[in-house]
Amino acid sequence: MARQQERARRTRAAIIKSAAVEFGKSGYAAASLNRILEGSRATKGAMYFHFDSKEDLARAVLETAVERYRGCADRWLMRADLGPLDVLHGMVDEIALRLEHDTIVQAEYRLVIEPDFHRDAGNGGSRIVARATRVLAVRAIDDGQLRADADPDRFTRALSAALAGQRYLADPITNGAAADLRARFAEVLEVIVESMATPGWMQRFHAEGWRAQAQLDDLGLGV
Repeated sequence: MARQQERARRTRAAIIKSAAVEFGKSGYAAASLNRILEGSRATKGAMYFHFDSKEDLARAVLETAVERYRGCADRWLMRADLGPLDVLHGMVDEIALRLEHDTIVQAEYRLVIEPDFHRDAGNGGSRIVARATRVLAVRAIDDGQLRADADPDRFTRALSAALAGQRYLADPITNGAAADLRARFAEVLEVIVESMATPGWMQRFHAEGWRAQAQLDDLGLGV
């Protein structure tokens, strides 16, 4: 029984992963269930055992992406060895890394800009990241990294919008060439932080730079 359940879990995960590749490349409307099946090596019966329709499968991809965003935010928020702004940089860096390498997160980005799933954008990864960003902004004010008069809500809105803009503009700006999202995201963060940071933190930052960054090996993308 346990072996059968594990086989079913692996099959479901393989279908979701293959669907993410297809949705990320073709979008929702043009995505082919046959190509998803070929990529997952699952049977049509197995797919319909786990998912009622293509929409149901797309929502499973979105839910998996949300789990990854939540895991990312939770891990970085638990880092007690770093100051809040370095934690924020680490989290933002991981999101950029996932957008470059994680097919699930790439698919979420593609799906939420389509009419069928646009309403999901506000409840997906961006909302999780925004909540974590606000928590870290408040911590940064309390720790004297951001000025006492800094507004955490304004900070969060500005950063969230700027990061989304960088991602959505990356492809047209680079004319199809690979964009260095990590560098672009770091640049956005630095511009916004510098507008609200205390002189003491800025002096340290100019001397040492960021103290944390994401590592590809830590993302578990082979699982």
